[in-house]
Formats: sequence, C-alpha cells, structure tokens
Amino acid sequence: MTLNERIRDAFDAAASRYDRHAALESEVASRLLDRITFRRDEPRLVVDLGSGTGGGAEALKKSFRKAQVVALDFSPRMLAAARGRSRLTRPLHAVQADMVLLPFARHSVDLAFCNLALPWLADPVRFFGETLRVLRPGGMLLFSAFGPGSLEQLDTAASAAGRAVEASGFPDLLELGDALTATGFREPVMDVDRITLDYPGVGAMFDELEVTGTGLLVDGWSRLKADPAGLESLWPGRTPDGRVPLTFEIVYGAAFGSPEGQPRRTEHGEEATFSVDSLLKSRRGSSI
Repeated sequence: MTLNERIRDAFDAAASRYDRHAALESEVASRLLDRITFRRDEPRLVVDLGSGTGGGAEALKKSFRKAQVVALDFSPRMLAAARGRSRLTRPLHAVQADMVLLPFARHSVDLAFCNLALPWLADPVRFFGETLRVLRPGGMLLFSAFGPGSLEQLDTAASAAGRAVEASGFPDLLELGDALTATGFREPVMDVDRITLDYPGVGAMFDELEVTGTGLLVDGWSRLKADPAGLESLWPGRTPDGRVPLTFEIVYGAAFGSPEGQPRRTEHGEEATFSVDSLLKSRRGSSI
C-alpha cells in the first residue's frame, strides 16, 4: 500500500468522527476566511482543496452565494460528508481528485482555498504549480500549513522519555513564500501565528491527532500512542488542573495568479502558456 493510499484510508476511517475532533482545523479555517480580500470582483468558481468534510466549502458558499463552490478531496467518505452540507439554496459540488492533478481547465478558478492540507503533500511546489495552472490571472490562492514550531511539547516529552520523534519537516514561512515566487505566483503575502490547545490528558490529545490525521505526520507515532500515560508526567507546561497543552505554528499564505505568458516552474522546467486569441491579437498588432 502506498503512502497516499494509507492517508486516504485513514481519512476514510475517520470521516464520521472528524468534525467532533477538528477544533484546530475549524479555527484555522475561520482565520483563513478572514484573510480573503476577494471583494471587488465576485468569483465564479471557488475550490476548497483538500476539503475534508466540507466545512470550509460551506463557509465559502455562504460568503460567495453566486459562485460555484467545489469541495475537492481524495477521500470518498470525507466527500460524502461534504455532500451532506449541500443545500438547495446553497449547493456544493463534491469532486474526488488529487490536489496535484486538478480536474479543472487552465485559468478557470477564481479562488483556491486550501486549509491545512499541504502537510500531506510530498511536494508543495508541484501543488503550487498545478494550482497556478488552473487559477485565472489575478485569481487568488489562500492557504494555511503547519510551520516548524508545531508539536513542540510532544517533541520535548518524547525526547525526555527516550523516544525521540520527528514531525514531517514542516516548511517555514520563508520556504513557502520562496516556493510561491519560484512557481510564478504574484504578490505573495505570508504571516504566521501560534495556536495552543489544551487537553484533559495525553490520551485525549492522541485521540484527536489520530482522527484528524496529524499523527500520520509524526515518525514513531505508533510507539507514542501505545503509551500515552508514560508521557503525561513528562509533559511540559501542564496547567494547574493537569491539562496538557500542545502548540501549533500556523503559516498563512496568499498569492495571485500570474498574467498570461509569464513563465511558471513545472516538473518539466519553466513553461509559459498563451491563449490562441492573445497570440492572434499579438500577431495582428505586430503587422500594423
């Protein structure tokens, strides 16, 4: 079984319980929605990439009632939950697809929204390139991702217990900003904040990380979750009533689709695309 299949199966298994455990994901989605500056021109096609159960897509439809809003994910059961959010007056479209093989025409998407889905991608640059392909010139990409300061208490406690773990190389703000620029996006804007959640115990925290898929991003996760009680006494920063904190560094990014003809970086090298109409207009103009 490939890593992608394992991740898909894990999210399929967790779909029915996901919303009850996704407090962090819901909070970050809300903060990401607040960063949308898409107000001058009403978007026609909005895509929630890595939509999960569709909470982000539902909120986007409330903000952009005239737009076609698509929830895209590779987990069938997550998409089934997203379809359940669709309403006659606020319909949602659910599409099963890979985020690096988007089933949309070039320059067809006005707003691409991606909340905490990047950590499950092997190559964010490839994702940025594919998103740029489908984004119209001037269209907006808005995303969030885990930064390198995430899960620091887990790392500290595991190290103290002699069970060192490693999160899956979360890129920092500068790395993601450089990747956007190198891919061909315009005017990238990056910022970061830290969110600390606290739990009644390490076991409850592990349950949440398991259901939301975050545990898949931690090497040695199976060893850790087998003995949560062994880590509890070593957990740093416990509150007076014994609750255990866990901090996430969240990187937010916004960028805009590049003008037609501007080179973009792909796995095959730099590539520039032009519409037939623009080339014909250019040829007519040069013959005057």
